Amino acid sequence: MRVIANGGTHEIELQRSRFLCHLGRIDGEDAAVAFIAAVRREHRSANHNCSAFRIGSHAESQRSSDDGEPAGTAGVPMLEVLVRRELTDIVAVVTRYFGGVKLGAGGLVRAYGSAVAAAVDTVGTVRRLRFASLRVGVGHADAGRLRNALHAAGHRIATVDYAREATFTVHVPQSGTAAFREWLAGQTAGAAVAVEGEPVDLDVPD
Repeated sequence: MRVIANGGTHEIELQRSRFLCHLGRIDGEDAAVAFIAAVRREHRSANHNCSAFRIGSHAESQRSSDDGEPAGTAGVPMLEVLVRRELTDIVAVVTRYFGGVKLGAGGLVRAYGSAVAAAVDTVGTVRRLRFASLRVGVGHADAGRLRNALHAAGHRIATVDYAREATFTVHVPQSGTAAFREWLAGQTAGAAVAVEGEPVDLDVPD
């Protein structure tokens, strides 16, 4: 799946109607509802504030609203853009200020879909991947050498805890855990082992 790199607002104009697409990164339905309500308050004088959102690691929750536009001409094409782009944890609200020219059903579908697509292109996207969270403990005398080796190999160090020993939490793509364990054994002559914790979802560049 993908998520937007940042939230933001982008405007397009068609037949004198203004379409402002507001995008937000969200972590649940309550956040989506709050985002939509905030846009409605800010643009209470607009003719329509149509919306769509997708939530979950596999976008298992999604919803759209036409907000008074003819059924299926606003929220649905907005949601279809999010589906085609494989986006999740995103809410989109398109605010329309009517310019006096009726667009017809087909024109509305194109306008709302184009508004969302243009906004997504503007803010950019990143991939969201699942990483294993591996804890590696070494003696303090070996901590600096292991840290340098991890950095040199491009591994993601999430945290380092210095207690009785130095414990590194390293995030590794789930498909690469076996290779990491082999690499670690080579770096420490088999003295260090990786203990797997809860996986995490991380954003990485497209």
